[in-house]
Amino acid sequence: MKLNDLMPNEGAKKVGKRKGHGTAAGQGKTAGRGTKGQGSRAGSGGNLYRQGGNLPFFRRLPFIRGEGFTPPNQVEYNVVNLDQLERFQPGSVVSPATLADAKLLHQPRNPVAILGRGEVKVALTVQVSRISKSAREKIEAAGGKIELIA
Repeated sequence: MKLNDLMPNEGAKKVGKRKGHGTAAGQGKTAGRGTKGQGSRAGSGGNLYRQGGNLPFFRRLPFIRGEGFTPPNQVEYNVVNLDQLERFQPGSVVSPATLADAKLLHQPRNPVAILGRGEVKVALTVQVSRISKSAREKIEAAGGKIELIA
């Protein structure tokens, strides 16, 4: 068997109708579009706005406010709360890399922000992009340090 001998199974490929190729083709002259009218002309159909007199679909929907005004350079942060830091050993360094290893980050490439929900009982060195005031106070009260990174 050679590549030029390969053929699809019988009936697997159906030959399409050759519309507008004369009367002998069976779909000649008007090519199945009927005579006259909008549908018989070239370029008819496909206008999503027009629905034959009905109110167009997207005009029936309520306005989506604020669409198109989302700041393009907005920074999304991975939010980690203090109660999630309990799994770390005393004296360990908590950085974006260690948080990613612990599967605490939703998007590891985004910067990390620490929020103050929960308590910290061990001293940790926390290296993050942002930290809330309450989280900073709780970590420092437990004997930890905060290092802000870019």
